[in-house]
Amino acid sequence: MTEEKRIDHMKYLPGMDIIDSDMLDQVTAYHNAFNNDDFTEKDVRLALSKEHLDPHDFMALLSTAAAPFLEEMAQKAHLVTRRHFGNNITILTPIYFANYCDNYCIYCGFNSHNKIKRARLTDEELHRECQNIANTGIEEVIMLTGESPKMSDINYIGNAVKIARQYFRVINMEIYPVNVKDYKFLHECGADYVTVFQETYNSDKYETLHLAGHKRIFPYRFYSQERAILGGMRGVGFAALLGLDDYQKDAVATGMHAWLMQRKYPHAEISLSCPRLCPIINNDKINPKDVDERKLTQIICAYRLFMPYASIVVSSRESARYRNAIMKIAATKVSASVCVGIGGHLKDDGSEMGDEQFEITDGRSFDQMYSDIKSMGLQPMTSEYIYL
Repeated sequence: MTEEKRIDHMKYLPGMDIIDSDMLDQVTAYHNAFNNDDFTEKDVRLALSKEHLDPHDFMALLSTAAAPFLEEMAQKAHLVTRRHFGNNITILTPIYFANYCDNYCIYCGFNSHNKIKRARLTDEELHRECQNIANTGIEEVIMLTGESPKMSDINYIGNAVKIARQYFRVINMEIYPVNVKDYKFLHECGADYVTVFQETYNSDKYETLHLAGHKRIFPYRFYSQERAILGGMRGVGFAALLGLDDYQKDAVATGMHAWLMQRKYPHAEISLSCPRLCPIINNDKINPKDVDERKLTQIICAYRLFMPYASIVVSSRESARYRNAIMKIAATKVSASVCVGIGGHLKDDGSEMGDEQFEITDGRSFDQMYSDIKSMGLQPMTSEYIYL
C-alpha cells in the first residue's frame, strides 16, 4: 500500500460515532505544551508539598527535574495509596479468545501482516478456558481479542462476555473501539469496564505506526472511553505504550486524558495501565525508546499523586521483582496465571491454539502471586466489587 493511498488517520470512516466533545483538543494541548526543560527543582518541591495536584504539578513530577526526588515521590505515593486503597491488591488475568486482526500496526504481534498462527475460541472452548481459570480462584478477568470486526464481530464478543459472566464477578474488555450502542450491548451482556491503549498520543507518530485498518483513525480510538461511559460502562482504563514515542509526553497525555474524564464523568471508575513496549514475534522494525525501571516508577508515582483514587495496573510485562516493589508503592491491580496466546488455559502442556501478542516476564501462577502478596504484608483480593 503506497503512502498516497492510505486513509487520513484524522478523519472518521463511515459508521463511526462522532460524539460532541472537545477532550481531544484539550489533551493534545497538554501533550504539545509539555517541555521537559521548563521544570525546575522548585516546581518539583512545590508539587510534592501539595495535597491536591494541578496539571502543572503533574507535569513537574514527570519531568527530568523530578528524577532526583524519586524516593520522596515513592514514599508519598505509598502513603496516598494506603490511604485510599488500604493494603488491597486485586489479582486478575487476561483471556485472549481471538487473535485475528485487520490492522497493520508495526509494533504488535497480532498485526495482519504478521505470519502467526491465528485462532478463535468456540463457545465450548471458551467455557473450558473460563472454567480452568475460575478453578484457580480468579474472579476478575480482562477479555481480549485482535481487532477484527469481521472475525470477532460484536455479537461474538457479546456472547463471549455472557459465557465469562457465568464464571467471574468482574469483566473488563480490551477489544477494538466500537460505537456507543455497541458498548451498551456489551454492558448488557455483562461487561463492567473498557480499557483502551491509545498507544501514543502524538498523532503524527501514530500515523507512522498504524498503516492500515480502523485502528489508523486516531480520534475514533481516542474517544473510546467516553463512548464506553455513554454506553453505560462502570469504568474505563487508559494507557500509552511507553517507548513508542516520547514517554514523558505520552505519560502527560495519558494522565490528563484520565483526569479530564474523571472531572467530566465523576461517577466513572478510572484506571491507569503502564505498559512498556515488549519484543514481539517476527519484528525487528521497532527500537523502543528507553524507559528504564526508574523512569517507569517515576511515571507510576506521578499518576498516583495526581489521581489518588485511580486504580493502577502493572502487567506481567514487568518482572516479578519489579512488580513486588511497585505493589508496595502504588500499584493496586496485578495479573497472574497469564497466557497471552489463544486458548493457553485449555491444554495441560501449556501449548496454545493461537500465537501470542507479546512476551511476558512475570509468569507466576495465581497461587504463587497470592502467597507473595501476603508475604509482603499486603492483602490479595480476587474481586473488589460485589453485585447485590
